Formats: sequence, structure tokens, C-alpha cells
Amino acid sequence: MRIAFLGTPDFAVQSLAELVAAGHEVACVYSQPPAPRGRGQELKPSPVHAFAEGLGLSVRTPASMKDPAEIEAFRALDLDAAVVVAFGQILVKDVLDAPRLGCFNLHASLLPRWRGAAPIQRAVMAGDPVTGVQVMRMSEGLDEGAIILSETVRIDALETAGSLHDRLAAVGAHLLPRALAAIERGGARETPQADEGVTYAKKIKPAEARIDWSRPAVEVDRQIRGLSPFPGAWFEAPAREEGKGPVRVKALLSRVEDGEGAPGEALGDDLLIATGEGAVRLLRAQREGRGAQDAEAFLRGFPVPAGTRFG
Repeated sequence: MRIAFLGTPDFAVQSLAELVAAGHEVACVYSQPPAPRGRGQELKPSPVHAFAEGLGLSVRTPASMKDPAEIEAFRALDLDAAVVVAFGQILVKDVLDAPRLGCFNLHASLLPRWRGAAPIQRAVMAGDPVTGVQVMRMSEGLDEGAIILSETVRIDALETAGSLHDRLAAVGAHLLPRALAAIERGGARETPQADEGVTYAKKIKPAEARIDWSRPAVEVDRQIRGLSPFPGAWFEAPAREEGKGPVRVKALLSRVEDGEGAPGEALGDDLLIATGEGAVRLLRAQREGRGAQDAEAFLRGFPVPAGTRFG
């Protein structure tokens, strides 16, 4: 089919690759405008933009798909279908109605649970045992369209948002060509979403990243894994040198263990930290200005003796 692909982050790159490999004619790729990235804050294209240019595909980066000129340009593509994977903009009805067969979205949850911006992080933070990816027909409501194809993925005990992101991206990339094939031959079965069980995956706010050690270990552990690797749940550790302020540390991987002490207290010299109920063992961490390290390597450069109190 002649399609447009609308996507921005790494999560969407593999989906675009699979659609090209499946033989679809990608008339145009849409992505968010180049944004400041890295230490130099230079304007750089999104992962999808860079990948599409590498394939020689036409790329557009509109500030808004609501712009009448952009809507007309989209219509002029004369598309069979459009595929949306984490594009980052709301599509108005005129855009949704432009392709002959419609617009279809790959979403990283089992709808109607976790509609919205951060379904992967929210699923881990909530302690969901499973999640998945679904292809749905897009409607004007936020992630409210009928489901065409779905695949369930288990969330493991040491799963982070990063590891789950990568697994879901791969599963979704293989799901999309199957869904488009069914749509093309008119055999796609569209199932309306349930009215019950609707939850919203709100965008992660910076205030959610600081660890509150007075919370139960289960909640702290989910926060750590759900915000890893980005933005990273963090806490403050006492400085190792006199006269210096506390050191910010990101906790990137953890597990719940038995332990009892004052919230935020190191129960040994191996990063077992007491919480309001139980304890959390840090398995991977990152000091400010340093790279991420497994616990053993972290402790060689930044010892944490028993009794240390984290804030």
C-alpha cells in the first residue's frame, strides 16, 4: 500500500523498518521538528527522521499537523493508509479522514488501560504483571479507537521501562505489517474498546523522580524500575569529602528484599536501603556526572558504609 509513517522516537524506528521491508510504498515520513540534543544542545533530527533520511525517504517535520497547509499537503499524498507510532502530535479529523482506508496507531499498552503519553513507564510503576502492544484504528478521542491486532507481553520482576520499551518496540514492529495486510485485504476485525478499566498514562513529571524512602519498598522499587533509564529516580547521598554538598544519585535497577531500619538508611555496605516498609537493594546506579554502573563497580568508586542516610 501507499502509506505515510508518522513517528518520532527510537520506539518507532523498527516499525518503519519493518513496513519498508514488507514492501509498502512510504510516500512520506512525518516526525517532530529537530530539537536540541546532547551537551552542545545542537539541533538534531529525531531518531525516525534520521533513519528515514538514511533510507532516502521524504521527510516532513511540521510544528503542527493542524496547519491548513500541512493538512492539504497530507491530502495530496493520495494515501491508502497512514501509520502512527509515538508521533507526539494530535491528529485532527481532516488528517484522520485523508487516507483511503484510514489512520492506524501502534500503542504500547493493552487498551483501554494506559491511554496517553507514558504507557510503558506507568505500567511498570503500577506493578502491572502484563502489558502489550495493539494496532488500532485512530479516532478523534485519545487512544479510543477500535482494536485490530494485539499481543500481550509479560512484565518481568526486574523489568525496567527501558528493557520493556525495547521488547515492545520489537513486538509492535512485527505486528504492524500483519495488521496492514489484514486491512488491505478487508479482513481486519475491529473490536471496540471496553468501557470499563480506562486509565490514563500521564506524562512523567520531574517531581515524580525523587525517591521518598518512607514509602513501602514495593512502591520504591517500581518507581526506580519504571523511571529507568530516563528520567531516572534519584536520591541524595552524603558527600565523601568535607565541605562539599550532597551527591545526586540515580537508581536504575533494584529489587525488593527483607530488611528493617530508618527510611533511607543503608543496612549494610552493599546498597541495601531501608524504606517505610521493607528494603530495596540497588543493583545499578549512576552518580551525577558519571556513567551508569552495576552496584559492585559503583561501590568501588563511592563506598556506602552501613548507617549512611540517603535523602
